[in-house]
Amino acid sequence: MLMWPLLKKSAAGIVDASPAEAVILMNRAHAGVLDVREATEFAQGHIQGAINIPLSQLEARLPELTRYKDKALLVHCQGGIRSGKACSLLTKQQFTKLHNLRGGLNAWIQARLPVVKD
Repeated sequence: MLMWPLLKKSAAGIVDASPAEAVILMNRAHAGVLDVREATEFAQGHIQGAINIPLSQLEARLPELTRYKDKALLVHCQGGIRSGKACSLLTKQQFTKLHNLRGGLNAWIQARLPVVKD
């Protein structure tokens, strides 16, 4: 069953993805994962392979994400607010395949998906 049609696209071109849709995106589209929480939050647990760039540092650290300008990028925070702001900023910088994890890491954990600690 294809879940791509279930993804909802906002007016800004940002796609909201449920945790299950995010897993498909990561596995099939090899999406990058951007965690915009603070480093202390990230250290408590994160999605494996996620890049941690806190929202407060995102603009200054944009060069670290250049390889994702035209590739799928799943953006998340703890609950979805900061990642929405990050997606808006990234859209203004011509990132074209943004996916916002609906409900953030809270939803990911509630779906019983794995988190890792470094």
